[in-house]
Amino acid sequence: MAEDKTLVSGVSGRYASALFSLAHDERQTDAVAQSLDRVDAMVAGSPDLERLVRSPVFSAADQVKALDAILSMEGIAGIAANFVRLVAKKRRLFFLRQMIADYRKLYDASRGVTRAQVTSASALADAHLASLKDQLKAASGGRDVQLDVKVDPSIIGGLIVKLGSRMVDGSLRTKLNAIRLAMKEVG
Repeated sequence: MAEDKTLVSGVSGRYASALFSLAHDERQTDAVAQSLDRVDAMVAGSPDLERLVRSPVFSAADQVKALDAILSMEGIAGIAANFVRLVAKKRRLFFLRQMIADYRKLYDASRGVTRAQVTSASALADAHLASLKDQLKAASGGRDVQLDVKVDPSIIGGLIVKLGSRMVDGSLRTKLNAIRLAMKEVG
């Protein structure tokens, strides 16, 4: 786990590393990852929950009490629930989503998985997704690639693909902006 230090840093990285180490020792990395993904989706999907997580106005006790109810209702328990409670008690809840992202990086690295963010103007067919996944697997040196696909009609057409630190923007919006800029320079 020495390579883990280079994947994450800062406060969120230290918390994520400690959580990953505990989950690894308890052989619970999969369960913790699934629970944290659910917590992250809940926070992302609820403005009220995001306000609870981000706002310093709420006391730690109020945050823990509210989160206990939410975690219980969602059936999230064990190491992941205890982690969320600890983060709330330590007044670091505003870092929670970054901690989850850092845990995901460590978890993916331990399994040899690379994540790619793909943005398209419309939903992609399964055959296109499979082909894209194969191409990205080849580009990443044979590592398994997990796609996070997002639909954004504002890109008009094409794809934006981010794999690690590399990004390829083949969107029609970007190409039209480049043409517009070139025409302004000429005229």
